[in-house]
Amino acid sequence: MNAEPPLMDLARDERADLAEFLATLTPEEWQTESLCSGWTVKDVVAHVISYEDLNLAGLFKRFAKGLVVRANEVGVAEYSTMSTDELLAFLNQHLRPRGLTAGFGGMIGLVDGTVHHQDIRRALGRPRAVPMQRLQRILPLVPGNPRLGAGRRIRGLHLRATDIGWEHGTGPEVTGTGEALLLAMTGRRQAAAELTGPGAATLLGRLGSTK
Repeated sequence: MNAEPPLMDLARDERADLAEFLATLTPEEWQTESLCSGWTVKDVVAHVISYEDLNLAGLFKRFAKGLVVRANEVGVAEYSTMSTDELLAFLNQHLRPRGLTAGFGGMIGLVDGTVHHQDIRRALGRPRAVPMQRLQRILPLVPGNPRLGAGRRIRGLHLRATDIGWEHGTGPEVTGTGEALLLAMTGRRQAAAELTGPGAATLLGRLGSTK
C-alpha cells in the first residue's frame, strides 16, 4: 500500500499548477477582481507569496503593522508593486513553501494555495477540477482551523461532499462538490450559492466578504 504524499509535496504541486495557469493570463485578466473582495488577481498572487521570505522578526513586524487581522493587506501592499512577470518569477522560485506557509508540514501553503487558485479561476470563468487527492487531504483540515474561520460558519451543520467521501458535523445537511464546500467554508459566497440541502441557506447567510 502506497503511503500518502507529504502535504508539502501537494502544496508544491498546487503552486506549480497555479504558476502554469498564471502564465496564460492576459494583462486584463491580471487586473480582474477575484473572489476576494477588493483584491484583483494580481493582489491574490501577491498575497500567496507575501509570507515566503519573512523571518520571525519580519513576521512579528508584519502582524504589528497590520494589527494581526490586517496583516494580509500589509503583505499585498508590499508585493503588489512588483510587475506581473516579477510576481510569476517569484512564485516559480518558491514553489515549495517556506516561511509561514511551510507551517504544519506545508498545510498552510496547500490550503492557501488551493483556495486562492480557485478564487482566481472562478473569477475569470476558467474553472478546473481540483485534483481529488488534494481535496481529500484538505477538507478535513479546514473545519478546525481558527485562522480560516470555518468553525463559526459551519457550526450546527452537516456538510457532505457529493463527489468524494467526506462529511463533517451534525445538523441540517449541506451538500455539494468538495471544491464548493471548501470554498464555502472559507467564506466564498459564489461557491456557497451552489450548495443544496436544508442547511444551505443558513451557511450562505453567514458569509460576508473574503480575504
